[in-house]
Amino acid sequence: MMANGPFRIAPSILSADFARLGEEVENVIAAGADIVHFDVMDNHYVPNLTIGPLVCEAIRPRTKAPIDVHLMVKPVDALVPMFAKAGADIISFHPEASEHVDRTLALIRENGCKAGLAFNPATPLHHLDHVMDRIDLILVMSVNPGFGGQGFIPEALVKIAQIRRRIDCHAANGGQPIWLEVDGGVKPSNIGLIAEAGADTFVAGSAIFGARGADRSYHEVLADFRNALEPAARRAA
Repeated sequence: MMANGPFRIAPSILSADFARLGEEVENVIAAGADIVHFDVMDNHYVPNLTIGPLVCEAIRPRTKAPIDVHLMVKPVDALVPMFAKAGADIISFHPEASEHVDRTLALIRENGCKAGLAFNPATPLHHLDHVMDRIDLILVMSVNPGFGGQGFIPEALVKIAQIRRRIDCHAANGGQPIWLEVDGGVKPSNIGLIAEAGADTFVAGSAIFGARGADRSYHEVLADFRNALEPAARRAA
């Protein structure tokens, strides 16, 4: 899973034009995005209903980029093999949605995917205490999940920094690489601060798909994100 430099940009297709979804995925990846972020909501764990494995299966042939599935569903385990079969590369879930976090992480990996754990703004980090060796990605929600287009919650920067220290300590003790992803209200005006706090993977929906227009291409929109990341990228080099 390669990226353009030390940071990865993951457009959330929840904000794409669903009448042209395959084309949208192809165009945004061709413009320089690294990952396809796939938000799954069940109108139970969160108050919205979005897309399922059939949509994942439909877009899988349209791109070689990793498909990053974020399950905002409860219960979660039954959907893991379905999304793995549909072509997901990464599957993340919320600890509140699993009866046994360790078992769900193992299930994701057994189905050939990278495993991620997602944290709502108010979810405590103690869920990481005994599973750092079983996860490949930690997702920080910088909005309350359920709807696109919300504003970034500044307190998320503190949580990002706390998780970054955990990841760095884990790596220093010989642990596997773990990505630190942030989702919610990410845009060029704040992505630099989010990177400085410790994130390396950035989900953006409306700030990418909603910014494209008659006079703005995806290349230009993504260039705004990359340019905003430049100072942090230089320090990380």
